[in-house]
Parts: sequence; C-alpha cells; structure tokens
Amino acid sequence: MTPHGSYGMIGVLVVCSACAVGEIRFTNVTQSSGIDLVMVSGQDPSREILEVNGGGVALFDFDNDGDLDLFFANGATMSEPEQGPGSRLYANNGDGEFVDVTQRFGIALKRWAMGVAVGDYDGDGYDDLYVTSYGRNVLLRNDCGRRSKRFTDVTAEAGVGDTRWSTSAAFGDIDGDGDLDLYVANYLVFDVHHPPSRAGKLYKGVNVMAGPHGLTPQADVLYENAGDGTFRDISVASGCASVSPGYGLVAAMVDYDADGRQDVFVGNDSAENFLFRNLSNRKFESVGVVSGVASNMDGTTQATMGIAIGDVDGNGFPDLFTSNFSSDTNTLHLNLDGAFFDDRTSQYGLGLVSRRFLSWGCGFYDFDSDGDEDLFVSNGHVYPEAMTHDIDSDYEQQPLLFERGAGARFRRVTAAGDIFSKPLRGRATAFGDIDNDGDVDVILTTLNGPVRVLRNDSPPADVLVVDLQLEPPNHRGHGAIVELIGAGGTQRRWIRGGGSFQSSDAPVAYFGLGSEKASKLKLRVRFPDGRAREIDGLLPNRRVTVTSSGYRTSALRNRRP
Repeated sequence: MTPHGSYGMIGVLVVCSACAVGEIRFTNVTQSSGIDLVMVSGQDPSREILEVNGGGVALFDFDNDGDLDLFFANGATMSEPEQGPGSRLYANNGDGEFVDVTQRFGIALKRWAMGVAVGDYDGDGYDDLYVTSYGRNVLLRNDCGRRSKRFTDVTAEAGVGDTRWSTSAAFGDIDGDGDLDLYVANYLVFDVHHPPSRAGKLYKGVNVMAGPHGLTPQADVLYENAGDGTFRDISVASGCASVSPGYGLVAAMVDYDADGRQDVFVGNDSAENFLFRNLSNRKFESVGVVSGVASNMDGTTQATMGIAIGDVDGNGFPDLFTSNFSSDTNTLHLNLDGAFFDDRTSQYGLGLVSRRFLSWGCGFYDFDSDGDEDLFVSNGHVYPEAMTHDIDSDYEQQPLLFERGAGARFRRVTAAGDIFSKPLRGRATAFGDIDNDGDVDVILTTLNGPVRVLRNDSPPADVLVVDLQLEPPNHRGHGAIVELIGAGGTQRRWIRGGGSFQSSDAPVAYFGLGSEKASKLKLRVRFPDGRAREIDGLLPNRRVTVTSSGYRTSALRNRRP
C-alpha cells in the first residue's frame, strides 16, 4: 500500500501525441428521452437576483438497477415561492429513455429549489438527496430499500433544515469515520416581499438588477454526520466559520493535497473563493489566499459559478477549472504540488475565448474517448438588458466545448452538434452515461426553459467504465481515486461530492482508452480509507464494478459496434 502522502506523482500522464483525436458529436435527444420538463425560476425575463440561477440536476442510480436516473431541482416564482410546479424525479428504463416517477416515489417538493447533492447519508445502500433552496433545505431519504419504496422528508429529524438561501452542497467523509458529512454553500439575504432597489445599479452604464454587491452574504454550514440519522453543525468548531461569509455558489469535496483527507473548495460570487484544508480531527484551515485559488493570477476576485475537477497536466493532483462572469475569463487553477495553484488559463487556451460568455455548469470528461479529458461549459447571461444594450455579451449563449488533443492546449469545437450553434440560457449541467454505451452524455438545464438531453454520438472508441459498490455507509466510494495505468501514462478520476453548479454528476469513473492496448491496462483504486487495490488484464469496453472484497466485469449493454 502506498502512503497517502506519496501517491501524487505516480504515473505522470502527458497527452499522447500518437492518440487519434476523435470527432466529438452530441445529438439533442430531449424529445425522445421522455424528459418534458420546463424549468421555472421567477418571471421571464428575470428582474431580480433570486431569479437568475435556475435549478440544478443530479445523475444518480436511485433504485440500484444499474441505470442512471435524473432529479431536477425546480424553482418557483416570487409571488408564490413555496408553491412552484415542483422538483421532478425521472427513472431510466435502461436505454436512455426516462419516465416521470415523482409522484410514485412520494416527492412533493414545491418550494423554490436551487441545487441537489447526492449521497447515502444513512448507509442503507441507497442514495439520498439533499435539496438546497431559497428557504428551508430538504433532506429526502431514499427508502427504496424499505417496504415503503419512496423518498421521505427527514429534514427535521436529521437537523439539516437550513432556512437561508442555499445554492450548492456536497457530501463527503471529512472525518474519516466512514459516513458522509455535508457542506452547504449559502448565498445572500433576499426578501421576496421587499426586493432591493435597482436605483443606481449600473453595469457598463446600463441599469440592471441589484446584487450581489451591496447585499448581505450568508455564512456556509458544515454538518458532521453523527451516524445515527442526525447531523450536527460544526461550522464554528471546525474552523470553516473563521472566514467572512462569501456569496457561495458552488462547493466540492476533493483531496487536493493528496494527504488522504477530504478538503472543501467553495466558489464565491464576486468574492474570494474558499479552500479549506482538512487538518484531521474535524479541523480545517482556510488556505484559499495562500494556495492561489481565492482569485485569478491578477489577484482579482471572480464571480465563480461552476467548477470542474481533473488532472489536466497529469501530475497526480486535482486541478480546478472555474466558470465566471462575462468580460472576465474562466480560470484554470493548475495544482502544482498539492500546496499551490497557478493560473494557467491562457497557457491552455481557455482564456480569451471565454470573455464574451457568462459561464455556469462545467465538466472535464473524455467525450471522444481518445485518452484525455475534454471540457464542456454551459453559458447564459443574467442581465436581460444584454438583449437590448451593448454590454459586450449576449443574453442567450451557446455552450462551449473544448477538445484536448496533442499538446497542452484545448481547442474549441463548434461543429459537434446543433446545441453548439443555437444560443440558449444555459445553467446547470450533469455528466454521465445515460444509455449504457460507455461514453459520457450531458444533461443541461436552462433558465425558464426546457431541459436538454445531449446524447454522446461520437465515433465508437475503446472505453472502460468503473464504478464502486463498497460496503455501507460510503457505498459509492466518495473520496476514492480511480487510476487507469497504461503505456501512455496514468489517467485519474476523483469520486467526489459536489462540483459543477448546483448539481451532481454520476459517481462513476469514465476512461477513454485512445491507443492503449488491453494487455497493458491496469486499474488502481485508492479507497477512501487509504487501502489500494490493483487489477490487471482488463478488457476494453467493459464495466468494472469494484467491491470491498474484489471486482466483477460486465458488458456495456448498449455499446455500439
């Protein structure tokens, strides 16, 4: 077993110049998918800051049948913030088509929901949902393993009903006791009955909605799982409350310094980002400024909306990509050594191209299965005034897709499907294989508009899909690191809670094999408790399910020839 503190530099991956660069292609299959949801978030167009975030989405297997299902955190209106059209749960029938099962499984969540975190908090082997809201947050216990076979609101008994405006949340085991704790990012004080005045609120000389500057930010919350179905607030005791409140929009738990403990990154809107280093014993140290992730390379704070996590330079440490406001750039914070980050946005070709875009959900995934991770970014402005005034941006914007090819830089791809040429008000994203063919699909929400289901129809290439089915309570392996070791280097995936924007990706490791040969493939899994397992001789185009005692492989059911 390799000590936690030394695994960061094993198997450095350099992008393989011999790997064929595939053609990425997405097809909008919303109409045939069964997803008929139009997201609601206040009036259209938005006039108040409460209305601009839209709702998040989760890809997760709620019924443990091997298919990824969908949950959407839907909003409401300022006139009736507790009586919206309702959040929705869709079951996957096995080939990428979905059925609305919201009522069947007892979900009656009409409040103004914002985001969703997924994790098995009670250790019964079924994933639960924590839904952040404007108003009281909600913990929905998944009782599909019980006789009732429904989701039950256990917020009050669990003690996690924060009534502030919460945006994103992340599950993770911060104290190493095996169960999942919870970090909740909060935004600002807003009264629907007395919204802030727009007077004097100018952006590029145009009168716009108020906020976040001038409004009161709200402190975040860290909950420790007591192991008996309840949580306790340890924000102060842990040291996470030592920072001044920020305007929190996104949170993720990931071991950024490779010491075996889950750290917490929080993206704040127009304020310094937080990075809390886990010191063990439920204590955290705020290192956002000293590590370099609090701001960009100029020392300027940004309006961080989303986060993508991946090992861009192959040094074994997770890098952080943040999505930001227009007339600014998105930012790639390269993790140099587990202690310091460096802004390498321009070096990797991700700076100038993003200045006209206001970006939200994002993710590093190998969409063309060529052996390196590409980047998807959702975009859309918050100011409707962009439709009628020149503010160097547009209200509706296309998503951005960047392909990683030979060399260090990313290359923007525009001919990967109609979705990249038709502007929309993009918001949250979730990534995962919804049709069981081995490549990564995208679920995209829009502001006051329909959900988009984007099926990955890139040319077939060899892949490996890895999921963890460990012993409860942490059966999905939050905090695990999955490494695919081949002749061209080592690819790494972090199984983590939180990330993107108000959303949760599938807790699955997807690997494109590029030019790798099956005989050279080796898988290494570093479990959350520090143990490691190596598996040799894996065949391509298989799903590998790693358990606490071994592993099994199965065919990808809908794999195209």
